[in-house]
Amino acid sequence: MNAIRALLADRELEFAELHAELAAFEGRYLRQVGALYAELDDWHARLSTLEAQLNPSRAAEETARHAQEKARATREAAHGEASRATEFSASPELKRLFREAAKRLHPDLACDDADRERRTKFMAEANRAYRAADAEAIQRILDEFSDDLESAVGQGVGAELVRIIRQISQVRQSVAELERQTEELKQSEIGRLKRDADDARLAGRDLLAELENRVRGQIQRVKTEYDSLTRKA
Repeated sequence: MNAIRALLADRELEFAELHAELAAFEGRYLRQVGALYAELDDWHARLSTLEAQLNPSRAAEETARHAQEKARATREAAHGEASRATEFSASPELKRLFREAAKRLHPDLACDDADRERRTKFMAEANRAYRAADAEAIQRILDEFSDDLESAVGQGVGAELVRIIRQISQVRQSVAELERQTEELKQSEIGRLKRDADDARLAGRDLLAELENRVRGQIQRVKTEYDSLTRKA
């Protein structure tokens, strides 16, 4: 049982670390590049609106409306909550504490529904503390947690064996699900972009800076087109 608890803790740590790293990278991307894409879409919307005013038609009005909607959506995405994610760095102590929390608090180790609810609450708090890189908070959670309910349920060797077998089955399912979710995160759009950025950094390049310069050039071209059309109006 200790071995499978350790495996579960390893997978929880791997998933939590990847999730936090991707959130931090997404925040950096949105601030550095996403905000520029929002500006670019805003200029496209202005240009489409001006074109519809100068050469009115149903098609031009529809194009302008779609451009305005896209600009609004891009702006909301670029300046939303995800853009405020801070840089993440997990110390060895933070990782050790989170791993210990996963080994002791995980809901799949519950002995009944009430214990599962209790553990789910504690584990959620541990995950939030990990994302905030707050090792002291995880330690407080561990100090507050008690295994009294787990040890109190079940009478006799038979009941204990049944409970352990059930827990092992639940833990194995969770391990498989965590592995699936981890791979899903790696293959997500932001996961692939971070991998490309990491590869670029190893080659001495800054991918986000390259994207930033590219979008700035696109903005300048649209602004030039808008200014030219304005002078003709």
